[in-house]
Amino acid sequence: MKSELRLGIAGLGTVGAKVAQLIERKAELLAERVGRSIRITAISARDRSRGRGFDADGMAWFDDPVELAEKGEIDAFVELIGGADGVARQAVEAALSRGIPVVTANKALLAHHGVALARLAAENDTEILFEAAVAGGIPAIKTMREALSANEVSRVYGILNGTCNYILTRMEKEGISFDACLKDAQALGYAEADPTFDIGGFDAAHKLAILTSLAFGTEISLESIFIEGISKITIADIVAAAELGYRIKLLAVALNTDSGIEQRVHPAMIPARSSLAQVDGVTNAVAIDSDLLGSILLAGPGAGGAATASAVLSDIMDVAGGFVPPTLGLPPSRLQPYHRARMRAHEGGYYIRLAVFDRVGAFASIASRMAENGISLESIVQRKADRRAGEGTAPVILVTHDTTEAAIRAALEGLSRDGHLSGEPQMIRIEDLD
Repeated sequence: MKSELRLGIAGLGTVGAKVAQLIERKAELLAERVGRSIRITAISARDRSRGRGFDADGMAWFDDPVELAEKGEIDAFVELIGGADGVARQAVEAALSRGIPVVTANKALLAHHGVALARLAAENDTEILFEAAVAGGIPAIKTMREALSANEVSRVYGILNGTCNYILTRMEKEGISFDACLKDAQALGYAEADPTFDIGGFDAAHKLAILTSLAFGTEISLESIFIEGISKITIADIVAAAELGYRIKLLAVALNTDSGIEQRVHPAMIPARSSLAQVDGVTNAVAIDSDLLGSILLAGPGAGGAATASAVLSDIMDVAGGFVPPTLGLPPSRLQPYHRARMRAHEGGYYIRLAVFDRVGAFASIASRMAENGISLESIVQRKADRRAGEGTAPVILVTHDTTEAAIRAALEGLSRDGHLSGEPQMIRIEDLD
């Protein structure tokens, strides 16, 4: 049997503590499967006194995780601190500079600095493993980087944020408002006190940026992602979607097009019959379209201590077994520059909900603005006007045939200028998943 693998773990929160507990509990099984024992020899966390459910005797304690990475007697460094910069980044850079492989669950770090870190790793003949950074326990990274290495991927998409999926699922199944669902999500620990990172789509965007690089062999480009959150979704939209045969999900999509790579995170109406539409609650899912394998869907727990720790352990075992592929699937020197497709060139169907003043000329204005922008309507539904206060408004729902984002936005801007609308129009993209 090979000599033991000595681990340094920085960050002993929910995931870090769980990783340490599992290494302690599954020591024999892990050693059998990789041909060498795995032992934690150094740890770092903010609070020494807190119990974490594993025996820390014999482990060197470092108050500073950077010092652990620089000086610890370790063969691999596990970063579970979090954050795109600060000590997490400094510690990872320190470990890589020593030629020590890094295992991390830090999606923000990779989305912002993944290419630079991959280059640093290559310069020091080591790598970064990050299965836990995207979709928790789902083996999305291994699938993209290893199982599909002979495939050409045309599209990768999915449900990458459990908080948003939980909220949208409850809104649909229980008829509860967005605000009420968000409060429940916070009470259950699914959403942070400041939920902006989740409900604004930014968490999903970090994960998508990483998947895009693996899918298309490009440098990571977080700033190229169109991001729109779910806070404007209403019960009226949920009900209309069901009537039209759709469900609303926060969708993350990366698509290789003739004009470049399109990356977007936004609410979308997807066919209720599709496999992705059945993914409910806090579950995550990643779908991949490729030339050899066709379409596959991976679904499972996207967060939580056990699920994320499972992914971290998988990477640790790869390090122990000596199987460490290039960080982003290719050597950094072979990654292509990211070429961004224009978001407004995106084509597909759209759902539009308008609050239209019940007056002469309103519908003529809608017809005129749609026609002048070349938009063909698949259906128009007008609800009964609300006349309880002042001039009545009638909810009008439009579903378009395939058109461009630019055409839709131009038509809605024109309608707003015409003065026949009350409030902002609601627009949700219809995603063809067939």
